[in-house]
Amino acid sequence: MEDITALLALADRMLWVTALVAAPVLLASLAVGLAVGVVQAATSVNEQTLTFVPKLAVTAVVLVVFGSSMMMLVSEFAQDVFAQIARTGQAAQVAR
Repeated sequence: MEDITALLALADRMLWVTALVAAPVLLASLAVGLAVGVVQAATSVNEQTLTFVPKLAVTAVVLVVFGSSMMMLVSEFAQDVFAQIARTGQAAQVAR
């Protein structure tokens, strides 16, 4: 029963880490897309590259600014997962 609880806690943390890593890029892209969409609607200019290029630029800027903290979150989570695997393996050997 403890293994199931630990697995569910790990899955919950995985979802939170995924949301924290993806949120800055998605929110910045959403804001730029919305702003460009409003400008396109106001000016009646419907060019596909007009939305793509600003989103790409903002995504690159967000990754440069927040990339290190995103990688820190992912690496800490990976270290915790591997530590959990090691603890589970040691507990299984002790139980035998």
